[in-house]
Amino acid sequence: MESPKIEHEVYINTPPEKVFEAITTSKGWDSWFTNGTTIELKPGGEIKLKWKDFGAGNYNTVDGGPILEVAKNRRIAFQWFPTGHPTTVTFSLEPKGSGTLVKLTETGYKPTKDDIDTCIGCAVGWGEALTLLKFYSEHNVTYGDVPR
Repeated sequence: MESPKIEHEVYINTPPEKVFEAITTSKGWDSWFTNGTTIELKPGGEIKLKWKDFGAGNYNTVDGGPILEVAKNRRIAFQWFPTGHPTTVTFSLEPKGSGTLVKLTETGYKPTKDDIDTCIGCAVGWGEALTLLKFYSEHNVTYGDVPR
């Protein structure tokens, strides 16, 4: 059985520089998806994603890991541990017209029932997250604006 992976694409009608800032700074992440995230933006640095009272289930969790790659205004890759072992999340940004094509991939899931279940949940979550990133980047709708 092949290892499952997550792949999403979304067009955001803003330049790559603005999208890059939203996915590579604490303020950026906390504006559209998390609350309390910290990030040391360099290979070998760490990202710590924090959620407090998040979503309909009011989830409280922290996850994160090492930053593997940073290419200004083009790419960031990091690891986190949604399954107890690391998976790699990569955001790739491609200029397209007046905006940015954002491609998100997550790899490293194992072909086991538990990993597949987690992968499915994360696939849904990353799809929702990219929608929030789009609303923030295009319309300045922040996480705090979203009714809970």
